[in-house]
Amino acid sequence: MSATLEIRNLHARVEGQEQPILRGVNLVVKQGEVHALMGPNGSGKSTLANVLLGNPAYEVTEGEILLDGENLLEMEADERSRAGLFLAFQYPVAIPGVTLANFLRHAINARMKAQDPDTKGISIPQFTRLMREKMTMLGIDHSFAGRYLNEGFSGGEKKRAEVLQMAVLEPKIAILDETDSGLDIDALRIVAEGVSKLVGPNMGALVITHYQRLLNYIKPDRVHVMYAGRIVESGGAELALRLEEEGYERIRSAYAASEA
Repeated sequence: MSATLEIRNLHARVEGQEQPILRGVNLVVKQGEVHALMGPNGSGKSTLANVLLGNPAYEVTEGEILLDGENLLEMEADERSRAGLFLAFQYPVAIPGVTLANFLRHAINARMKAQDPDTKGISIPQFTRLMREKMTMLGIDHSFAGRYLNEGFSGGEKKRAEVLQMAVLEPKIAILDETDSGLDIDALRIVAEGVSKLVGPNMGALVITHYQRLLNYIKPDRVHVMYAGRIVESGGAELALRLEEEGYERIRSAYAASEA
């Protein structure tokens, strides 16, 4: 049975502030599906990504987030990751002195320890084989694993490192927060093709983006439009093309009319 991420009537705000950012988000993403979430700046897209993974800077005031029926709101960020969620950050942080390979090996071992406290973790030969297999699949040079995580990386290299993490950790549902941000056309294509190789029966994806161009490479099953903290419209891939042509003025007008 495929895993399901279900968001029910989710309301959230920045910790310590009264004004809500999310105002009743409802969404269901299943393993094997690709959902695109679009909308103008300030609509709540990145807030939703952060709330899903448990960023403590945000406070959930109402609603539920369920993964396979389990309440994620009762879990810390690391527990949500072990349950099967993954967040590819819009602006990945550099960690000097920690190689990408060591980072990923520790991440795998943390998951294994959570499942079996007596485990010795993944052996170095096993991990090396796994890394090489995933890097070959994604077309990443094997020397990449020896570089310090995101230190001195270009925008494209940071995003490729995120995709490699996704490939190694094999989440049930991956959330990509504006992965196309700051990428030129060539880097965008390389990163998007890597994501497309990973999406399949064992992984679903929620792709957050401003622009339709990313969806030329990652084909969505459903497209959702977020505005003023809610999902206000959903449709097939053609909705993204329509937004590319028309912009968000129609959405703004419809929302203004509904609030009048």
